[in-house]
Amino acid sequence: MAKPGAILAMDQGTTSSRAIVFGADLDALGSGQREFAQHFPASGWVEHDPEDIWRTTVETARQALAAAKLGAGDIAAIGITNQRETCLLWDRRTSKPIHRAIVWQDRRTADMCRTLKRAGHEPIVTAKTGLLLDPYFSASKIAWLLDNVDGARALANAGHLAFGTVDTFLLWRLTGGKVHATDATNASRTLLYDIAKGAFDDDLLRLFGVPRSILPEVRDCNADYGATEPSILGSGIRICGVAGDQQAATIGQACFAPGMVKATYGTGCFALLNTGDKPVASKNRLLTTIAYQLDGKRTYALEGAIFIAGAAVQWLRDGLKIVASAPESGALAAKADALQDVYLVPAFVGLGAPYWQPEARGALFGLTRATGANEIARAALEAVCYQTRDLLEAMHGDWSARAKSVLRVDGGMVASDWTMQFLADILDAPVERPTIGETTALGAAWLAGHKAGVWPDAHGFGKLWRLERGFEPALAAAERERKYLGWQRAVKAVLQHAAAR
Repeated sequence: MAKPGAILAMDQGTTSSRAIVFGADLDALGSGQREFAQHFPASGWVEHDPEDIWRTTVETARQALAAAKLGAGDIAAIGITNQRETCLLWDRRTSKPIHRAIVWQDRRTADMCRTLKRAGHEPIVTAKTGLLLDPYFSASKIAWLLDNVDGARALANAGHLAFGTVDTFLLWRLTGGKVHATDATNASRTLLYDIAKGAFDDDLLRLFGVPRSILPEVRDCNADYGATEPSILGSGIRICGVAGDQQAATIGQACFAPGMVKATYGTGCFALLNTGDKPVASKNRLLTTIAYQLDGKRTYALEGAIFIAGAAVQWLRDGLKIVASAPESGALAAKADALQDVYLVPAFVGLGAPYWQPEARGALFGLTRATGANEIARAALEAVCYQTRDLLEAMHGDWSARAKSVLRVDGGMVASDWTMQFLADILDAPVERPTIGETTALGAAWLAGHKAGVWPDAHGFGKLWRLERGFEPALAAAERERKYLGWQRAVKAVLQHAAAR
């Protein structure tokens, strides 16, 4: 009997779950996708029902297998990638969550983070974790759950509660409660993990009031995470790879060499610059994080996080209702009046890197009586590109070797040729779009496939990366800088307004 060579990637995202079956030559044999509900119980709060996360993950895995006309016995291994920082607590005895998952976008703990920052704790937190004191990360969310869900601390103290980011919750459910683990990339986003030592830190646990008993074991990205319960997918399948979504995309883009940089445009936008085997402390309020950990060896990255990217297009569709579907936004932008300078600062849930202002709120600038749907659509797409330049300029300031000038891109928004051309224009740098757009799932698949012995090593995998289309800058330098200056003025106004609130 032939050795199974296909890999199942489970990609659990912020607004949907998806699964893709990849063949030995990296082609997608079958896929499935399910959106699920977003819950907004208060201003700035974002929650997911954990049962929705679980249900859609299993449904899409079954759908992908069916589309590929394969059974569980044809799959060599599973790789998991997930929305990061989103956190859950569940009862070990029942596997039932005690509350909805608090999503990475949630800002309910802004006051707590501000209080800790004023007390002078941020420097030591940053020195150990590479992160900032911001509600974006998991630690303050865990503290909120323990302090605001009736009986949570008592359950934790009794040893009955388990904490996990989404990958950990899925591992627990997939293995029938046998495995309580995470990988180094997800652990590095909790604000509790010392990224140089590779361990959860007692001082940070005390600072946030998080008991060690609830924490998962931390493993390599390419580790043995057990096997699925046979009843879930038809028979047990080894789980051999786990990475947070942005790190998985970095792997999927084959950014294995120091200096390589990628940007993923999903709900938010995340740019990662590979800095090699040593963490680089940012002077420009970027994050220092673990890019991946393979066979016990950590590789680090500088990361910039934009909270609103594709979500701005969703706002055009669902909020303003000026487009019926996301792809229409590029067509509208192409028809916009070139003489109007309309800027959207999409700070709907605060501003991420390099500003880190959770109190900032969105604003439109430059409106006239002639401004319409075309100009607003263009402003929404341009905002994503301006924010990307903010991130890359900060990276160039931190990385002495300078990032390579080429930016590899992936995610839903990169399908828009108009947006990618403007991105190249405003960066004054080439932008490369790969043939395989699902790089997040592909990265998780490579981790599992290589660990299972059916896919090549990092060098061999990098040789398989293929360019679908490149975009070269064509905008005049004076116009590029004029437009970017207008963006900087708009952001400054939003920051001043937030400071005055």
